[in-house]
Amino acid sequence: MTTDDRQFPAALAAAMAVPFEYDAGDGVDFEPFAAFLPAEETTDWFRAWTGNGELSGDDFRVFGQDGSGGYAAFWLIRPNQALVDQPVVFLGSEGETGVVARDLGDFLWLLADGLGPWETATPYDRDRVPRPNQELAVVAERFAPGQRRSAAAVIELATREFLDFDDTIMELCR
Repeated sequence: MTTDDRQFPAALAAAMAVPFEYDAGDGVDFEPFAAFLPAEETTDWFRAWTGNGELSGDDFRVFGQDGSGGYAAFWLIRPNQALVDQPVVFLGSEGETGVVARDLGDFLWLLADGLGPWETATPYDRDRVPRPNQELAVVAERFAPGQRRSAAAVIELATREFLDFDDTIMELCR
């Protein structure tokens, strides 16, 4: 994987082409981008988010946001692994952090089961009943047929694998 690759993988492009319905709080609060944020914008955002002007945004590929401006991104933490094999994370506008999925395949199934990055990373609305999305299920089945699992399973696996994500990010903050 090259660190300057800013092209959406085909699976992500297919998922981001499906409309997300927020329905006044009863849907998925997610606004996909047409492309990854440019490297300079990612660095500017990450420096502002952490208050740490010494950082770069090289470890992130931002591909969407929630309504308040929190970002969903790939976190390039696995050396020598393809972008699609990197975890998907959420860094919220109010300081929320969370690993959303272990990789793109899991992320596709999370979306198909009716949750987005914000809903996954924030504990505010855990009683919310997700509404599965058939269009996203078709995308997930096409690109990650062997990874089918519920949103709850995706979240549990991601949380278990990256227990220290919040601490790692908070250590970067000033």
